[in-house]
Amino acid sequence: MRKGEIIIKTPEQIAGIARAGALTGRLFDELRSYIKPGVTTLQIDAFADRFIKKNGGKPTFKSVENYHHATCVSLNNEVVHSIPRKDRVVQRGDIVKVDCGVTLDGFIGDRTMTYLMPGVSDAARRLVEVTRECLVIGIRQMVVGNRIGDIGAAIQEYAESHGYAVVKEYVGHGTGIHLHEEPSVPHFGLRGDGVLLREGMVLAVEPMINEIGDGCRVLPDGWTVVTEDGGLSAQFEHTVAITAQGPRILTEA
Repeated sequence: MRKGEIIIKTPEQIAGIARAGALTGRLFDELRSYIKPGVTTLQIDAFADRFIKKNGGKPTFKSVENYHHATCVSLNNEVVHSIPRKDRVVQRGDIVKVDCGVTLDGFIGDRTMTYLMPGVSDAARRLVEVTRECLVIGIRQMVVGNRIGDIGAAIQEYAESHGYAVVKEYVGHGTGIHLHEEPSVPHFGLRGDGVLLREGMVLAVEPMINEIGDGCRVLPDGWTVVTEDGGLSAQFEHTVAITAQGPRILTEA
């Protein structure tokens, strides 16, 4: 793959990505009942690792240089890329973001979910609901003839209309053959701007929405990203194919 090249997938390749995505979706359905107060983020990671391998897949994130886990598990004010730890225990009232890629027969499905723990505050629940809707609204823009900026603009407009901030330092991306492919998919932008959306493109759209401001910083572990202001952050992600019939979500069971 040449730098800057966008891989247009064949129908057969999209079918392969959909099979990997379906396994990813099944994992996230299983995590819904597994994640609860008292489990550690490392236990969540181990559960995902076992599930993927048991079902014939490979944990995609373990192919990332210097990363050794199947997932990233981020709590509350952690925005993204948090390393699973045995001393990081899920508590009542937490919001728990799990990001995971699954490779199956050489194809990749990439997804993120935010789970609400019992006792979560109304403020946290509202943030998560708006973030979930941001993803839905962004996916609606993924039609042939639109542009990348239409996706980001729709997400940004909706998030900001509810008083929230869109993280700008971390964006979505092409995926399916490699974990990270061209093009970048910002969750902010201008309508009519950016790369033209074409049939056969497969994109991971993953809005990260902050409760207060959009500022982030990386912790000394070199991976974990947190909000600068300590506010909460939520995230949802799907891998989506652009087809002649409209957007097709590939990471559902």
